[in-house]
Amino acid sequence: MSHLSPEPAAPQLEFVDCPHPEGHHRMAYWRWGDARAAHVVVCVHGLTRQGRDFDRLAQALLRQRPSGLQVICPDVVGRGRSDWLSEAGGYQLPQYAADMLALLAQVQAGVGASQPLHSLDWVGTSMGGLIGMVLAGQPGLPLPVPIRRLVLNDVGPAITWTSVQRMQAYVGQYGQYRDLDEVADVLRGLSQGFGPVPATLWREMSQHMTRPGKDGALTLHYDPAIGVNLRAMTPEIASAGEAALWALYDQIQAQTLLIRGEDSDLLAPETAMSMTARGPRAQLQVWPGFGHAPTLTGDEQTAAVSRFLLDV
Repeated sequence: MSHLSPEPAAPQLEFVDCPHPEGHHRMAYWRWGDARAAHVVVCVHGLTRQGRDFDRLAQALLRQRPSGLQVICPDVVGRGRSDWLSEAGGYQLPQYAADMLALLAQVQAGVGASQPLHSLDWVGTSMGGLIGMVLAGQPGLPLPVPIRRLVLNDVGPAITWTSVQRMQAYVGQYGQYRDLDEVADVLRGLSQGFGPVPATLWREMSQHMTRPGKDGALTLHYDPAIGVNLRAMTPEIASAGEAALWALYDQIQAQTLLIRGEDSDLLAPETAMSMTARGPRAQLQVWPGFGHAPTLTGDEQTAAVSRFLLDV
């Protein structure tokens, strides 16, 4: 006789204090599961998104492993419930990676010294994948344990200049919206590459993308200043960053799963193939019907990630 695991409880909103050159800021994160669990999966979102994007994935993981696992979904600084930085120049990968080290130190403290973390896995969509490469590709960093398994969702060391130009055109360029339906419509127009998402789920996801605006209106959750560095990028700057990221990728020891949306405008097919032949020699899955980037919300999507992370 079989039985279903109980539905995971709602996530807990917690905060970690993170240093930066001008002082400190708080980064919010959403914790699913038992704070004492010694297997941690960290899920990190894309450039303009936030941690609740991973609700469905976290629930799927905890249904498969209802005990001994916790899933941590941060709102990267400047997004969601996290603080905004006083200087736009801080919105860069080194600060994001430093914040994640502070987060993981706090998570380790919650597990307890008597039972240190035994497994640390990382799921990163777009920007979240780049942060994961920064952490997994530097063996000397003070991680509680090395990253064991790494999921890169439609991102690699090289991203196309066309996708950079697309992001330059819209990141930080938002206003006030009369209600959630209008927000959902606007975000749907910007997110064609996310693939098929049911309308009810898209509305739920869009709700987490808002904050109160003026006179009862809504606006988007993130600091418009996250677009400043992006708009200052040139092909020459992008090329230098690409070389540095390949050097990090080549040092990654974690078992790596690379997901590419078949219609992605960010991760080129040739880049994905190169990632299977060097560094951690990623396992590549190409998902038809998706561009940049799969939401990891559908049953088939969450099952694929669960199989990789949990050996189920």
